[in-house]
Amino acid sequence: MDSPPISTLAVIGAGTMGAGIAQVALEAGWQVRLHDANPAGLDTGRRRIRDGLAKRAARRGLEAGAADDWVASRLGELHASSTVERAAERADLVIEAIVEDLAAKQALVEAVDSACPPGTILATNTSALSITAIATAAARHPERVLGLHFFNPAPVLRLVEVVPGAATDSEVEARATSIVTGWGKTPVRSTDTPGFIVNRVNRPFTIEALRLVEAGAATVPQVDAAIRADGFSMGPFELMDLVGIDVNLAAATGVWEGLGRPERLRPSPIQGWLVGHGRLGRKSGTGFYRYRDGHEPVLEPLPASVAPHATRGSVPAHEVASRIRRAIAAEAVLAREAGVATESDIDTALWLGAAHPEGPFAWLRRIGPDAAGGAGDPTIDR
Repeated sequence: MDSPPISTLAVIGAGTMGAGIAQVALEAGWQVRLHDANPAGLDTGRRRIRDGLAKRAARRGLEAGAADDWVASRLGELHASSTVERAAERADLVIEAIVEDLAAKQALVEAVDSACPPGTILATNTSALSITAIATAAARHPERVLGLHFFNPAPVLRLVEVVPGAATDSEVEARATSIVTGWGKTPVRSTDTPGFIVNRVNRPFTIEALRLVEAGAATVPQVDAAIRADGFSMGPFELMDLVGIDVNLAAATGVWEGLGRPERLRPSPIQGWLVGHGRLGRKSGTGFYRYRDGHEPVLEPLPASVAPHATRGSVPAHEVASRIRRAIAAEAVLAREAGVATESDIDTALWLGAAHPEGPFAWLRRIGPDAAGGAGDPTIDR
């Protein structure tokens, strides 16, 4: 795997994630070749990068002239490529950030594998698909394919999940880890398993919250308030509305099915009803809350047919937060026992990638096994 010093990145897909990753590399002094199948998407991606660099310059406290010069110098290293092959042919690292569809990613990896030299690393930014399955399309060199899962917004969030597939060469993994570290990110290693670390271990953050509402243990606002009071920046229902209830449901379903449909992670019928009725969160104007310009969000009631107990709320706030914390910790223990990641990497991932005030194992150590109420039991099957 000997190759020249890595300095050129090709990003395939100029959407929010692709543009964010390109910006990260540009800020680190790399050359970037950007391609998108849609020319309009490529133009939008370039504007996102330019605006992102300008915001970064402002945060760095650069004066107007110096800020303009810095942005111009970074943009001078950004080059649009009309085809995948032109973007990838002399790149040292290629990161694909296209639609979350296995067939589409395999077709792209096949094209990239044919276009670039053996020393090029091929990375996918998938958040849910199997790295091993994607790598099967790289018939020439499947050993150079791995996952580099950035979190949105990529220029801001420090976490990157490094996910080797079954065929990934250990040297490729080491080089990729070194690259993202050099970009100022914090890498954590995950095995190639559904949800990787964050999307699996943090799944109970929303699933358990929904269970509480289904059972009448707490209302939607009570859950959100309890979680914020426990040190989180946002409650589970506020988070689902922000990212999109449809997106959250798709991720929950993918992890649940990928792990063999365990009851503890079964998606809630409340999510399915909301998606079916177009209540997708902020992007549709209504989710668990209703959003109006210039006004604070207000609760949008759930119908009794899907959540007959949603207006109750009999559990104290501290117990609401504790139940959700215990469910996350239990999933963390299961992930550790399954060899998904180390305790340290799981804690780092939940802290940096999901904005938890502390990782689940740090929480277990702080409160002690008695207070954890079984969360530390690796055989737990909630």
